[in-house]
Amino acid sequence: MKQSIIKAIRGLWNAFPMILGTILLISLISVLIPKSFYTAIFSKNLFLDPVIGSLIGSVSAGNPITSYIFGGEMLKQGISLLAVTAFLITWVTVGIIQLPAESAILGKKFALLRNLSAFILSIVIAIIIILILGVF
Repeated sequence: MKQSIIKAIRGLWNAFPMILGTILLISLISVLIPKSFYTAIFSKNLFLDPVIGSLIGSVSAGNPITSYIFGGEMLKQGISLLAVTAFLITWVTVGIIQLPAESAILGKKFALLRNLSAFILSIVIAIIIILILGVF
């Protein structure tokens, strides 16, 4: 048990610089990209918006707590619920920015498959949510 704890602490200590760098990069990007950028990108196309939302959400990164506020602001700007849902799911689950750190810690194949499946499922989940809510 003691040996496992020491090994886990060493692993976290070795991963700390990558995790810190990822957090700093995410913070920098979220400050540099204005919120008005997102409203200009979406075309109100029911088929294209979730794909665009998922692509932008994959490159951007955020945490679940701020996603609710950010999603509400996007809806107020007139962006469709479909696009906002796809964007927020990928914003929290897909991480192109943190992919190098995730690959180094968890393995390249796992990191790529996890991000790809989260990307595809974000579009599917967004469509299902819109159909369930009947907002389509």
